[in-house]
Amino acid sequence: MSEKTRRLWAGAEAQALGRGGIAAVSRATGMSRATIGGGVRELAQAGARPAPEARVRRQGGGRKPVTEADPGVLTDLELLVEPTTRGDPQSALRWTCKSTAKLAEEMRRRGHQIGARTVAQLLHDLDYSLQANRKTREGSTHPDRNAQFEHINRQIQAFQQRGQPVISVDTKKKELVGDFKNGGREWQPKGSPEPVRVHDFIDKQLGKAIPYGVYDVARNRGWVSVGTDHDTAEFAIETIHRWWRHMGAATYPRAKDLLILADNGGSNSSRTRLWKIALQRLADQTGIVVSVCHFPPGTSKWNKIEHRMFSHITENWRGRPLISHEVVVNLIGNTTTKKGLTIQAELDTNTYATGIQVTDEDLAKVRIEKDAFHGDWNYRILPVTK
Repeated sequence: MSEKTRRLWAGAEAQALGRGGIAAVSRATGMSRATIGGGVRELAQAGARPAPEARVRRQGGGRKPVTEADPGVLTDLELLVEPTTRGDPQSALRWTCKSTAKLAEEMRRRGHQIGARTVAQLLHDLDYSLQANRKTREGSTHPDRNAQFEHINRQIQAFQQRGQPVISVDTKKKELVGDFKNGGREWQPKGSPEPVRVHDFIDKQLGKAIPYGVYDVARNRGWVSVGTDHDTAEFAIETIHRWWRHMGAATYPRAKDLLILADNGGSNSSRTRLWKIALQRLADQTGIVVSVCHFPPGTSKWNKIEHRMFSHITENWRGRPLISHEVVVNLIGNTTTKKGLTIQAELDTNTYATGIQVTDEDLAKVRIEKDAFHGDWNYRILPVTK
């Protein structure tokens, strides 16, 4: 019921009870006697049923909005919410959580009679809302950023028109293996959450899982090798080689070229000498020309494997402790989407040494051809058989 309907109903009940009816209805409902008396008087006036469009309160009735009663309340509230941009860097809430309760408490210290619920309403009126952090900035923008993206797109189109494979590669975040908390929620019997360890210290027996992925851009298929040792260039190339043996060779039986899209850091960095040495080994073993295009610095999230494969893997295992490497492999291998993504996964228990030094003589043996545009980002490796 609206305020007016409640008032009229209470007045009607009081009238039906007769003498002492207002007091009785007030005790029973908690409504004030003045409100019930007002309902009685309204019922007695004219006897006509009020029109549906009639006002709930008479003109001018009710409490004034806080912005009218206290004109400076909005200005002070904005100073608290955005102290650095509104000119109050010494705000008492500069280094604390700005909850509505704390905002209301600070507003009362400044002389405003206001509660947490009113603060929330005012923030909504000012077009504020609860916001989480958003990952969008990865570093400074390279001047050739857009030109490199255009070059990558041209290369992808050229390879796909010729029916040659294009893959996107990267390492997913390393995961601790064991009964550790995993982000997200999963349906469980009420009151029976999955128990996990309190502290996320690595289990020396179980170790960690290092998923390195290969995503076939045209076929929407993926391969993931789950490493147990180190994320090195040799581990990355071994993963690509496994993809070729198990999936790529059968999918592209007439392939003569392979285009690899990779970011500019980690084990597949364009500056890593061992990456190029391992690429030469891949080209020699497969007999195909391996072309590589690196994304500009600070743009790794544009790599298709991130949002077409890795994001779905994370969603598939949300809320599940990764208690063993077998569980990791099975969860990855059973990741699918409505758009037809399928993934094969395999455990890689090989050891990969770190700190391997590549001499100038070793690097000179790599049959590398650099592109005219940014040869440090765009190049191809020729097999020794050609």
